[in-house]
Amino acid sequence: MVPLTASIIAQLSKFLLYWLVRRRRDFRYLVAPGGMPSAHSAFVAGLAFVIGEEQGLGSVAFALALALAIIVMYDAAGVRRAMSHQARILNQILDEIFAGHPVSEQRVRELIGHTPFEVLVGSALGIFLAWLWP
Repeated sequence: MVPLTASIIAQLSKFLLYWLVRRRRDFRYLVAPGGMPSAHSAFVAGLAFVIGEEQGLGSVAFALALALAIIVMYDAAGVRRAMSHQARILNQILDEIFAGHPVSEQRVRELIGHTPFEVLVGSALGIFLAWLWP
């Protein structure tokens, strides 16, 4: 329950932060990837913490959960972040090339990855919730 709860809280936080900052509700933030905090990081960090606490830090299950957490968080802050940057540049190129002459209205999703800080906050949320859970 901890990883799932941490992930849901992180996803709801994205929606609430967007609403507080922009004063607009965008329900896509309830399911959208990317943004602050990382729901994926909250999930895998909470999972690793719970397994480490219940099975022990020397267990095979904890080693696997930790490896999974590292891969997911690296992907979120590395590969998917690079994709976000490329999407932003592609959209800018489309805007500049086809200004006034739309060829395609389809745009590339820009918010895909996370900054390292978003990953850190998401993982801290998952660990904190796992630590608090009875």
